[in-house]
Amino acid sequence: MSGTMTLVHAIEEKGTAASQAAVPGLRMDEAAFAAFYAETSRGLWAYLRRLCGDPALADDMVQESYLKFLGKHDGSRGERESRAYLYRIATSLLHDRWRSARREQTGLLGIFSRRPEPPGGGDLPAKMDVESALSRLPARERALLWLAHVEGYSHQEIAEILELKEGSIRVMLFRARGKLAEMLARLGREESQR
Repeated sequence: MSGTMTLVHAIEEKGTAASQAAVPGLRMDEAAFAAFYAETSRGLWAYLRRLCGDPALADDMVQESYLKFLGKHDGSRGERESRAYLYRIATSLLHDRWRSARREQTGLLGIFSRRPEPPGGGDLPAKMDVESALSRLPARERALLWLAHVEGYSHQEIAEILELKEGSIRVMLFRARGKLAEMLARLGREESQR
């Protein structure tokens, strides 16, 4: 993961219209951004890493998230709201990346007329822990569990970050926890039979 100064310098040095538009309206000075980045970057990276399963993609998504955050940050949010807003940006960027990859994959499938291998080749490892069990859950369920239990966000904040209805978060979290527990129990039984 690149350092704070690299991201700040990238914003300052970039000559693109987007970065030019982002910096003049910026209400977070370099020191405030450095503090915010230091406080949030590890958690954001871990969240994105859990969702996408790819450390390099998580690195890219962290950088894109902060750039977009700086471009849209108006200084009206408190620290907790800014953090939730950053996570919402990161989640949206990752979903956009996945949609783009799906469109590309669909086009390639039409050309080559074959289906891709599922991630991980579909084989379960001999020993499965919570981290690998989480990686096998759908992205939305991983995001729900991470935001609720690691980041400690409320149902309302999770709904805002994932752009879902607040009333559905409790049920979705309940189901995600159940799936995770069921998967761990089933895999534990399989492991004990070996």
